[in-house]
Amino acid sequence: MFELKTEEARLLLNIALMAIGRNRFQSALKIMAALDLYRPDQEALASVKAIFLISTLNFQGAVDYIDNVGLVQFPQSAMLQAFKGMAYLRMDKRREAEEPLQIAANQTADSAAAQLARDLLK
Repeated sequence: MFELKTEEARLLLNIALMAIGRNRFQSALKIMAALDLYRPDQEALASVKAIFLISTLNFQGAVDYIDNVGLVQFPQSAMLQAFKGMAYLRMDKRREAEEPLQIAANQTADSAAAQLARDLLK
């Protein structure tokens, strides 16, 4: 069976993020599908999927994915909470965004997620 090393998975995640940033959504989907097969237990993959949905303007899809998949697998993920808040903000749902952003902002284990959430709360 094919094995995907941690550093290889990280590289593929970075390539998927670059593809998303360049609106190469089909390429990003292919990379994420491959990672789903070999590294489905990576929290970073869940975050990239959330970024993908937000980047394709599927804000409700992002919230649904985060609630029904991402936070089910990774309930302590501050980054997923921050992305959930971001998706709500993009839908002009400030009240709904407050709770996930506060959860992420108060997180000490992931300083990047906490900073993102604090920035979004401003």
